[in-house]
Amino acid sequence: MADTTIEWTDAVWNPLRGCTRISAGCMNCYAERVAMRFSGEGQPYHGLVQMTSQGPKWTGRIELVPEKLEEPLRMRKPRKFFVNSMSDLFHEGVPFEFIDQVFAVMAVTRRHTYQILTKRADRMLEYFSRPGDRTLGGMPFSIINAAVKLGPDGQDNCGPAWPLENVWLGVSAEDQTRADERIPLLLQCPAAVHWISGEPLLGSIDLERVKWPDLGDHRVDVLRGGYWNKAPYLLGAPSAGLGEPKGGFTNHSDMPGKLNWVVAGGESGPGARPMHPDWARNLRDQCEAAGVRYFFKQHGEWAPGSGDFGARKFETAAIACDGRVVTDGYDAVGYPPGATSADGWAMVHRAGKKAAGRLLDGRTHDEFPEIQG
Repeated sequence: MADTTIEWTDAVWNPLRGCTRISAGCMNCYAERVAMRFSGEGQPYHGLVQMTSQGPKWTGRIELVPEKLEEPLRMRKPRKFFVNSMSDLFHEGVPFEFIDQVFAVMAVTRRHTYQILTKRADRMLEYFSRPGDRTLGGMPFSIINAAVKLGPDGQDNCGPAWPLENVWLGVSAEDQTRADERIPLLLQCPAAVHWISGEPLLGSIDLERVKWPDLGDHRVDVLRGGYWNKAPYLLGAPSAGLGEPKGGFTNHSDMPGKLNWVVAGGESGPGARPMHPDWARNLRDQCEAAGVRYFFKQHGEWAPGSGDFGARKFETAAIACDGRVVTDGYDAVGYPPGATSADGWAMVHRAGKKAAGRLLDGRTHDEFPEIQG
């Protein structure tokens, strides 16, 4: 357990080590780079990561670290913990019995807040859908049994109910495809807070129109819990598709939940891909309109604009809203032939994470979800 510079949490808690790349958002995984520094013989990540011609890469081996399980019990001061910053709690290599133990610790330390983030929403839903394992308050027997074995030390929850009020469940969604795949599965899992992390943000995401499984082209608003009719809605389409004008809003009584928090940010580190500033703005505007809390973490390696070409020269790039990138190099500055800002192109320059900063249109966005107690 360690303090962290991650802006939306206080500390990281890693009862697991190791992972596997699963989507485009994993390409420049910061955890692989961190693990590589501690991968020598006798070090914590030995055998879990290896150097390749494309840089560090997970080997796919997962290591359970049971001695780390009780760390939150010894922390008396309430804190926000990012669970498994160096792995994925719902990785296919993690037994459900071990996940039970992680939830047991969270159940008996209600003073803390636990922020879980996964790219494996399907396995998370599988975990929460196990039949015949529910008891008083909806808490699974397996978790209660695991909590009892922890003993009285640190227990400050005298009647845990399901879902745990101090556990936030989230999924990574770097673009619309991953949002469509993961958010509907997330919302079917019980949680006090449902959230997403759009970091690294690699494309535009419309949270007002996320494709819902088994409903064909039907798209729902996961910020409000309903859907927008195709305009004019009398044409008969069940919901407005991506890029179509929206008609009236219809509450969706069958939706199991909606998002309470959205985090977004650009990519940092070696090989970082640029983020179009409008992708972050669009998420901000969607959240503000729906009354959902928004946290902008960073621009990442690339800052908006073409930079100051006086004393210092920056590498620049033009990026389109659809993700196309044209790198201009250090001398030429401008859009590709025929492209303009009116067409959705933007200029960005490689300034570094610190210089690019966290300001979005001149202000920070540090909102956290409100928990209804």
